[in-house]
Amino acid sequence: MSKVAVIGGGPAGLAAAEVMAEAGLSVTVYEAKPTVARKFLMAGKSGLNLTKAEDIETMLPRYAEASIWLSPALKAWDADAIARWAEGLDQPVFTGSTGRVFPKAMKASPLLRAWLLRLDGLGVEIRPRHRWIGWVGSRPVIAGPDGTSEKIEADAIVLACGGASWARLGSDGAWADWIDAETKPFVASNAAISVIWSEHMHKHMGQPIKGVGWRAGPYRSRGEAIVSRRGLEGGGIYSVSRGVREGGDLFIDLLPDLSVDDVAARLERPRGKTSFANHLRKVLKLSPLKIALAQEWGRPWPDDTVKVARRLKKLRVTQAGLRPMDEAISTGGGVPASALDTTLMLHAKPGVFCAGEMLDWEAPTGGYLLTACLATGRWAGQGVVRYLQT
Repeated sequence: MSKVAVIGGGPAGLAAAEVMAEAGLSVTVYEAKPTVARKFLMAGKSGLNLTKAEDIETMLPRYAEASIWLSPALKAWDADAIARWAEGLDQPVFTGSTGRVFPKAMKASPLLRAWLLRLDGLGVEIRPRHRWIGWVGSRPVIAGPDGTSEKIEADAIVLACGGASWARLGSDGAWADWIDAETKPFVASNAAISVIWSEHMHKHMGQPIKGVGWRAGPYRSRGEAIVSRRGLEGGGIYSVSRGVREGGDLFIDLLPDLSVDDVAARLERPRGKTSFANHLRKVLKLSPLKIALAQEWGRPWPDDTVKVARRLKKLRVTQAGLRPMDEAISTGGGVPASALDTTLMLHAKPGVFCAGEMLDWEAPTGGYLLTACLATGRWAGQGVVRYLQT
């Protein structure tokens, strides 16, 4: 029986392990942390978004420039396949109003427990507190919990070490120093935006900004964001954070369902002695939070109502760039497609495959991240099976 090693016990690594064990291989998973799938569990605390109920042709563009080389893996393990897989673990799923797919339990822990039981039944051995620290020739070296290290003898290896965010959960990107491939620098993806708020905004901390549009560079979103003491966070912001990262200004449209002419016409209504803020509230039905944001970034206001309307529709956010990369939901960068063959095997190291967030791709939140981690993990595992059969 061929022996294979998986380095990294996140979703991609466990998916690869499952495929290889089902094919009759002897699989050992090495995980640096005391337990596996810590980032997976963290993501599931507020409801585990497994995937997005979209056909694959709709989903692929979400992966931007990586969509072409990721497409074989994503087509082989799409949203329907992920739903069937979860239900095969006795974890029924449902699709929300926005197309996001969740386990009915709304937690990651029941699904993970069922998954680990399946892997145990397939004979997969998991070794926690075993950290990959480099190579001796073509063999990975693992540091164990007792401080000693060992060279792993395996017929093939899947590397699923994660990206470079949330290091405390296991994804620190340290592997890039010894991967033996030309990697792309890590960058924050799906990141919060730093904002230094004026004092009048402090009473609005923790409130959601709803019913707005966001834009940065070519990226647009109608999602919500949260006003936090450190800035702006949430799905609406994460979707456009790449535009900010690439140097674009961040804009908010406070009235995305109205045209500039509509807004201007409403502003022309008699104001009398009403304050400007109250006028905005009355004629535009702006919430106190939206009025506060308008005052935060819109003043001084022009005299012309059309110019005011344009400003409310395209309000430049005074921001200080992305929050630190370790706080980001995910990262771009890592092992590029050019370093891999079509099965995700490294050109420089035959028999060594890569999967998950250590690959150079990025996608928005909403189920796309976990979909690609599971899909590339399975694709790499299938690549190992084919490699060992030749």
